[in-house]
Amino acid sequence: MSRPAAAVASPFVDALRAFAWEGRSTSTGVTRVAAADSTAIEAPTFTNEFWTARQRAANRLHEVSYRACFKPQLVAFFVERLSLPGDVVYDPFMGRGTTLIEAALLDRTVAGCDVNPLSRVLVAPRLAPPTVEAVSARLDALGLQEAADTGGVSAEDLAAFFHPDTLRALCGLRAYLADRRARGKFDGVDAWIEMVAVNRLTGHSPGFFSTYTMPPNQAVSADRQRLINARRNQVPERRDIRALILRKTRTLLTGCDATARRRLARRGSGNRILVGQSDRTPEIPSSSVHLVVTSPPFLNVVNYAADNWLRCWFCGIDPASVRITMARRIDEWKMAMTAVFHELHRVLHPGGHVAFEVGEVRGGRVKLEEAVLPCGVAAGLTPVAVVINAQAFTKTANCWGVANNAKGTNTNRIVLFSK
Repeated sequence: MSRPAAAVASPFVDALRAFAWEGRSTSTGVTRVAAADSTAIEAPTFTNEFWTARQRAANRLHEVSYRACFKPQLVAFFVERLSLPGDVVYDPFMGRGTTLIEAALLDRTVAGCDVNPLSRVLVAPRLAPPTVEAVSARLDALGLQEAADTGGVSAEDLAAFFHPDTLRALCGLRAYLADRRARGKFDGVDAWIEMVAVNRLTGHSPGFFSTYTMPPNQAVSADRQRLINARRNQVPERRDIRALILRKTRTLLTGCDATARRRLARRGSGNRILVGQSDRTPEIPSSSVHLVVTSPPFLNVVNYAADNWLRCWFCGIDPASVRITMARRIDEWKMAMTAVFHELHRVLHPGGHVAFEVGEVRGGRVKLEEAVLPCGVAAGLTPVAVVINAQAFTKTANCWGVANNAKGTNTNRIVLFSK
């Protein structure tokens, strides 16, 4: 007995089958796996370069770094084909907020959830962006007073990343934001400044507050940074925090024209950004979501707490308190994802879809789409297709020194379900 994909003859699946990019036709196949009761699950599988930066330039509002984030073009591909303006698009693992930002810019109502409170720090301000003038005026008004309180983190450890003057200015900004929160004065401009500062904390160019270190989506330990400093014979240089915040603000708001601001205000406002477990979201009404586009934590591939310890320090968050799914075995991961799928089935509108991006892990030996299909079926969802976006080159592969088309750096693997 088998459970074939439900919508093989649907317009969306037909469009996948007929899709061609620069003369490259779509490869077709079938993904087959066994359900918990040993029956077969089948889903038609399509491989092509379905989205790429060459096809559609992304709004610069997306240019905030976070580990394991997908491209806005992925979101647009599904939002434009499987939802209508005004529909609710939801991401239960929202990360840096790519789904929410892109869907709002495409005139969809958005909602998101993430167990990491840093996610809300990065997402909420970009759904209600201030003007450059407002940010500049606030920075002038607060004066970026220097402070010595390092908030419980060793000043010696922080000095591995930051020049003493930069560190004092950072501590002053951190104290200002904490005081604004404590007095109930924290507003959208403060939230924007915090978001940009978090994004500029560490990186590998003079555009960041730190000396040369890992890419801005990952913070190494202080001991590791000291080794980097010694190997490169470098000491942290002084950075002008105000100037860097304003420069990044201008970059992020480059494409934020009147239409974009109007859509963000209409579709991104309200209390729809949750911090908590994605398998328990009572704040989201049943049958209210039309499309889910998401990418869950993969099998202990990314250590979010360790990678974000400096960001957590700046925002006053205890990284040890963030309970992110870090399953080491496939069966553990499948159990956690099945619980999430049950919740997605509850919130999903009849006829709605879930686009679940899983990538490849463990050098490409593990294809999580084969693990995901039984999870969605167990929760009552129907598999529609497996969509594999394959590219000839990716920046990720280049950054990590991995050969292109190796170790999963050049593919997105999306399992599409319907309710």
